[in-house]
Amino acid sequence: MNSKVADEEILRGVLDRWKDAVDAHEPQRVAAQFTADAIFQGLHPYTVGRQGVVDYYDSQPAGMTAAYRILETRRHADDLVLGYLSVDFSFVDRPTLTVFLSLLVRHSPDGDRILHYQVSRLP
Repeated sequence: MNSKVADEEILRGVLDRWKDAVDAHEPQRVAAQFTADAIFQGLHPYTVGRQGVVDYYDSQPAGMTAAYRILETRRHADDLVLGYLSVDFSFVDRPTLTVFLSLLVRHSPDGDRILHYQVSRLP
């Protein structure tokens, strides 16, 4: 297996769990996909740690779902994978919001977690 495929598998493992939790509107489960000291930047001021992730996703409307597409990956260290994605957040009562997401995932035998998450409306 080449390194790009392996890196995408690492990202998809974390992102599929993240997406399932977002779609189910389960903020605690979303936050469990992040490291305890993760830097999180949604479309509001940034936070550090899982509680900020919980608060952010708890404030999102019920029925919001996420669909992601991995655009680029880079391996920055043996245990660190960068992903650049396009994410469509769909809502029950308003148009879909497309954003671009950069994230760093720490790869570990104990479980891969998001270390840094930053959203932008600009590609």
